[in-house]
Amino acid sequence: MTRKIPFLNGARAFEVTARLGSIKRAGDELNVTPAAVSRMVRLLEERLGVSLFQRTANRLVLTPAGKAYQPGLTQIFDALANLTEQVTSLSKRQVLTVGVGPTFATKWLIPRLGDFQKAVPEIDVHIATGGVAAPFSDDWTCGITLGDGNWPELKSEAIVAADLTPVCAPSIGKKLKTAAGLKKASLLRVSHSPDDWKLWLKAAGVSAPAAKGPEFDFYGQAQQAAVDGLGIAMGIRPYIDDDLAAGRLVAPFDISVPKGVRWHLLYKPHRTEEPAFQAFRAWLIGLN
Repeated sequence: MTRKIPFLNGARAFEVTARLGSIKRAGDELNVTPAAVSRMVRLLEERLGVSLFQRTANRLVLTPAGKAYQPGLTQIFDALANLTEQVTSLSKRQVLTVGVGPTFATKWLIPRLGDFQKAVPEIDVHIATGGVAAPFSDDWTCGITLGDGNWPELKSEAIVAADLTPVCAPSIGKKLKTAAGLKKASLLRVSHSPDDWKLWLKAAGVSAPAAKGPEFDFYGQAQQAAVDGLGIAMGIRPYIDDDLAAGRLVAPFDISVPKGVRWHLLYKPHRTEEPAFQAFRAWLIGLN
């Protein structure tokens, strides 16, 4: 179907005049003379066959047709301005918004972002709370979360394994001789992953002890409690990697058990052509 497009310069002149209530102010916004604004509006009215203003000596008054026309035009021109900004911003500084859970952000992503920024300093990185804490947002460039890889309407790529192994402060680790010793220990638990200890203890051949010890909302909280000597946490990779490397935590047993899910990079299909996303994806893949 062929669109019936009005005289656009006239439509713009009318919209600005109606919105500001003054031909002079409209001329200032459009950077033309008031006479030019008047001519464009009259030409629009002639082409439409409708009067949009009742003209008096001292002021302009919108006709019923003008009152009906102006709000819709304002919405259209606002949308056009926003669309133009989006298109032109593609050639400006790039923005990458990554949605991640708070623990993944603080324990793994943020400590490594400096290397990414050195590689691509032209990209502004925004970290948004996401992961298991919030659903995927259309405002994000991409997200990183734990799961089985099945997210409707999203593409996913596995990037990091999620293996489980107990971790604790070095002073506590020295006293643990066998996995059976865990039955008498304070086991730190994470409320949204109640089966982690059972999974690991089964692989270690140890019957699960009665639950005891503090319970936390996030892995990061349990991990910090382990650093502070409150007990033994079920560590999940990659959260524990830096603390193990720095000696703040130790893994007293050699047994590492897959959690059954992996960390995935999530994104909408239309994001794949964005340079900021392509750079971030390539950097993530290069870390593993």
